Formats: sequence, C-alpha cells, structure tokens
Amino acid sequence: MSPSRLFILRPVATTLLMAALAFVGIVSFPFLPVAPLPQVDFPTIQITTTWAGASAETMATSVAAPLEQQFGQIAGITQMTSTSSLGATTIVIQFDLNRNIDSASQDVQAAITVASKTLPQALTTPPAYKKVNPADTPVLLLSVHSDTTPLIEVDDYANLFLAQQLSQVNGVAQVSVFGDVTPSIRVQVDPAKLAASGLTLEEILSARHEGHKS
Repeated sequence: MSPSRLFILRPVATTLLMAALAFVGIVSFPFLPVAPLPQVDFPTIQITTTWAGASAETMATSVAAPLEQQFGQIAGITQMTSTSSLGATTIVIQFDLNRNIDSASQDVQAAITVASKTLPQALTTPPAYKKVNPADTPVLLLSVHSDTTPLIEVDDYANLFLAQQLSQVNGVAQVSVFGDVTPSIRVQVDPAKLAASGLTLEEILSARHEGHKS
C-alpha cells in the first residue's frame, strides 16, 4: 500500500496533523539559534617598539627583521604582518584558532627576549606586546577638552591619568590616545664647539632619549 493512501483516506486527521506541525514550527522559530555570521575571534598579538629618529628602512632592517626571525619559529602562526615607519615598528601576529592566547603570548615574550640581544641598544622603547587585534573597532570613544586649560595639560591628563585608569579595568585590551600634543625641543649643534667639549652626536642623542623617557 502506498504511504500516501493512509493520508488520502483520512483527510481530517491529515489536516489536523499538518496544522499541529505548522503550529509547532511557528512557535519554535523565534528560539532557533540563527547566526548569519559566526563570531570567530582569532588569537592575535600586536608587538610595538620605537626608536626616535630612526628611518623606516633602519627600523625594518635593524628592528623588524630580527623580531620576525624569532617570531617565525613560534608554532601555530597563520599570518604575520610588519609595518615600519619613522621611528616605529608594529608587528601583528595571528594564530590558529586552536592556539591559546595566553600560551601564545608566552611564546612571543620568549621570542622578544631572545631577539633583544640583537636589537639596537638605543631603542626609545623596547618591544612590548598586547593581546589585541588592531583591526577591531573600538567599543568606546571618549573626548577630553577644556576651554581654560592648555592643550598640553589636557594631553598629560589623558595620558597619565585617564588612560592609566582605563587600562586597569578588567577586560580592557588596549587604550589609545589620539589627537594629543606633546612638547618638543629642537636642538642645534655646532660641530666645532661639540668637538672642543669632547662630546659626540651620539652622546647628545642619548641624552635626548633619556630626557624623553623621564
């Protein structure tokens, strides 16, 4: 006997059964876990270092290259990009989804320690890493301004107080200050007087770096 014969002979029961199935489907539809785009967060670590006054070529060859050589030996890396500009180098490492971000950061720190032996000693800031994806959109933007306080003092407040406090909040991966104004000093050196004093340009540059750090 054909399976459809049973439903043809009992039209009322068939109608009630279809109505019950339709009702169950309509009621269950809002509870379906529909996700058009899966939420996938690749473990990503960003490493930054600065060297005041160094050209982009110098940063690429003297800073980025030794770091990349050590990072390349870490297991589970799916992508590594490096960007060198005037006085700064940024390296972004993306790991496989199976890699734990904490263990990956330990491997990155170990690689930085090994590479530090071959990096220039005059780096303004040594390589430091953050467990953050620079491609992510900031979830919170704050604006700081004042009609009476100079912009430099507002900048100091944002960097030394506001950013420090926000970075200590649980779950915050990165705090960046944009549009700030930092004071700068232009130094003109007379080579003859410098030689007469027994100083070199390297010593002047080192003193400038120390003053910048302090």
